[in-house]
Amino acid sequence: MIGRIPVLDVSPRVDCGLHPAKSVVGEPFEVSATVFREGHDAVAANVVLRDPRGRVGPWTPMRELAPGTDRLGAEVVATSPGRWTYTVEAWSDPFGTWRHDAEIKVPAGIDTELMLEEGALLLERAAPGVPVRQGRAGLLAAAATMRRVELPAGQRLAAALAEPLLQALSRYPLRELVSASRPGVLQVDRERALYGSWYEFFPRSEGAVVDRAGLRPPVSGTLRTAAERLPAVAAMGFDVVYLPPIHPIGRAYRKGPNNSLEAGPDDVGSPWAIGSPEGGHDAVHPDLGDIEDFDAFVARAGELGLEVALDFALQCSPDHPWVQKHPQWFTTRADGTIAYAENPPKKYQDIYPINFDQDFEGLVTETLRLLRYWMEHGVRIFRVDNPHTKPVVFWETVLGEIARTDPDVLFLAEAFTRPAMMHTLAKVGFHQSYTYFTWRTGKQELVEYLTELSGEAASYMRPNFFPSTPDILHAYLQHGGRAGFAIRAILAATLSPSIGIYAGYELFEDAAARPGSEEFLDSEKYQLRPRDWTRTDTLAPLLTTLNTLRREHRSLQLLRNLRFHRTDSDQVLAYSKQHGDDTVLVVVNLDPHHTHETTVSLDLPALGLDWHDRLDVHDRLSGAQYRWGVDNYVRLDPSLQPAHILTVRRAAS
Repeated sequence: MIGRIPVLDVSPRVDCGLHPAKSVVGEPFEVSATVFREGHDAVAANVVLRDPRGRVGPWTPMRELAPGTDRLGAEVVATSPGRWTYTVEAWSDPFGTWRHDAEIKVPAGIDTELMLEEGALLLERAAPGVPVRQGRAGLLAAAATMRRVELPAGQRLAAALAEPLLQALSRYPLRELVSASRPGVLQVDRERALYGSWYEFFPRSEGAVVDRAGLRPPVSGTLRTAAERLPAVAAMGFDVVYLPPIHPIGRAYRKGPNNSLEAGPDDVGSPWAIGSPEGGHDAVHPDLGDIEDFDAFVARAGELGLEVALDFALQCSPDHPWVQKHPQWFTTRADGTIAYAENPPKKYQDIYPINFDQDFEGLVTETLRLLRYWMEHGVRIFRVDNPHTKPVVFWETVLGEIARTDPDVLFLAEAFTRPAMMHTLAKVGFHQSYTYFTWRTGKQELVEYLTELSGEAASYMRPNFFPSTPDILHAYLQHGGRAGFAIRAILAATLSPSIGIYAGYELFEDAAARPGSEEFLDSEKYQLRPRDWTRTDTLAPLLTTLNTLRREHRSLQLLRNLRFHRTDSDQVLAYSKQHGDDTVLVVVNLDPHHTHETTVSLDLPALGLDWHDRLDVHDRLSGAQYRWGVDNYVRLDPSLQPAHILTVRRAAS
């Protein structure tokens, strides 16, 4: 039922309130609503934010978002994790109504004494609601002045319109006919759910020994040798080190190099083919060490300020203990064989997918056991492999239970699939999502996609931008050269609060398995790949600079604050991010092969500036400084500097 003051279309409402909206601690979160009333009396509204214990937060008045639309909005900030609620309260504003009429009538000499007396009465009514230290006496003094008939009418009116008085009434207004919306639910997570830099590497490749001549069998790296890579990862400014599965790998149908169906006795197989006689999802591959070695790896990461994210792939090799112990968890085909995983034309003969329709409760119980086992060993972030191939209700159940007991544990959905599934996984509990960023390389598609991600979708879906993964080497990187790698890293780091870099990216690894393929040649998924980290011609300095900028600038740690600016080139993208006084402006040449010139036309009001303002901008990539205004000439040579990342401040007049 509509209240006395209609409050309609409260946003965000995820699936009409079926799922909570999302935020993180300290993130500005906008609540908006359509608010109006009959007639011409003034109406106002505010947002009431309540913490998980039901305590009311600070007063947040709403502002008009667009003149004449009756659409009001306000940004609120939650200060601790948990389930918060937000309510829009609309109310009749008798003082606002009086002020509007008085400013017209009193100067015109219409009903002067009546208007001033009515204003005095309103101030006296409002005064008890204003704390003494916040100006209660000022309201009463103004009411007395308005009744002093010996003073000029303009002076008496001015007493009621003094700025300190108006500020007091803004914070403690006189409200009538208060009408509240239905409460919305806001799930507030820790900051890492929104912002962070991930680095992915295979422990078995770090410290591995491979005889290129093939005269001696390869020797796997271990968790202990992998820990030696952690200081370099931390030095580049990463926050999370992500490990592919570290469990025993099956022998049956093991894949050889480049996904071949014939594996030799020394081929290591895919880490996603989980399970062997040595154990399953709660075991460490013997070549990597044991659980004490994993604990030491996590401890070393923590010393360096890194969190460990572990891959959670709910699937098995044919050798997994589950195959014998829980045959009902798999699909048996007409010929009596267990169905292996397929994503036509891709076939994964070394992997059995799970059938969730035979023993749903048993699978939930086992999944929770496994997650909690690794949580007890220091893992508070999981990257979930192919969650879109499992029932949504399964994840809603599992993630809901983990959130109930351990709300700091985060889950990243690796779901490169249709939008409906990706969005729904985010709504039911996944804290982050892989995205289509990898395939968005043109200007218009980047603008459209990022407008979607930073708009309505941002209330429930948080992106993590990986320019490449062990599975995906886009043609842009295959043919873009070093400039292409730099461009995609800059875009990821400045467009999304969360980014991911797969090891080898800084070495510009760009060889595809074959023309037209997005698979790496000699993919690390199927073989050891030790790298020469002593090379000096790498992208590591740029990655370090980007991560440093992301830590220094709060604006780059947010998603909803993205604004695009016009350029007259289809190959140059300009955008800004702003939080308070912190403004970062980015201009990127999307073409890795050619220099492009353009005019960047800034929407200065969107940056909180006037159209005539001049800006001092400092390029954090080159160190150069410029004086900019509305229209600015830019020339970007991708081989020298493919982008400007500019910090902005208003120029002194």
